[in-house]
Amino acid sequence: MKMSIAEQLQYSTVRIESSNANGGISTGTGYFFIFKENPTNGYGVPVIVTNKHVIDGAVHGKFTFTLMDEENNPLDTEHVILNTQDMLTSSNTFQDLIKRHPDPSVDLCIIFLQPFLDFAIMQGNTIFFIPLDKSLIPSDEQLKELSPLEDIIMVGYPNGIWDTRNNKPIFRKGVTATHPYLDYDGKKEFMIDAACFPGSSGSPVFLLNENGYRDKNGNVTLGITRFYLLGTLYAGPQHTVQGEIVIATIPTSQTPLPISRIPNNLGLIIKSSRITELEELI
Repeated sequence: MKMSIAEQLQYSTVRIESSNANGGISTGTGYFFIFKENPTNGYGVPVIVTNKHVIDGAVHGKFTFTLMDEENNPLDTEHVILNTQDMLTSSNTFQDLIKRHPDPSVDLCIIFLQPFLDFAIMQGNTIFFIPLDKSLIPSDEQLKELSPLEDIIMVGYPNGIWDTRNNKPIFRKGVTATHPYLDYDGKKEFMIDAACFPGSSGSPVFLLNENGYRDKNGNVTLGITRFYLLGTLYAGPQHTVQGEIVIATIPTSQTPLPISRIPNNLGLIIKSSRITELEELI
């Protein structure tokens, strides 16, 4: 089944619904990724990449996966809901499936996907997903060639919204607000101008030019697709009533923000180069 890049991205994310010990529910976004890929057979270690704050304090996680038919095609309206509460034994917890980036200032983690795939097979189901990989991470030289103002797309579940019938994420468009090559405020991050709502935490951010693009020097390239995984949304600046600007992680619960905090439609993105650092945890 041939798909465009945008169509493939519909199958590259998963809605994460987590519950804490008090019964509170929060939602976030994760995306499928392959680590330690074998160039010979294409096999590797499948994981879900998301933010630490999406799963911190979670005792259970619930994920909805699209099923696959015998010809390896997605069954858009047929899904399986897997809850770690049903999957794991008393000696294992949801947190046992998670590895966090060792740097406390880097809000990234991975959730091992294989236990979900195996549990689905035990139930007679096969999960369809399209993972991202390291080939989509731009090099420094490729980032240097970008303009400070590039169109971006973000894929995820803002405010927990999704197409429940077809198990599809929501696409949002925006632009880079700072140059993706430069380290914003001295960190391996950059900023985007896009609507970043609760539930969008962990959303992958892409540069996608399907029919050509204009480079930073004004040269136009036609008929060439340019596609990069630029990074992962995790936070954004907010205004306080005192007139200060604070950086706050994108909420995962759907409770209203306090009146003292006003978001301004800017999002902080952890550069995709930091994703490779998670591979060392495997």
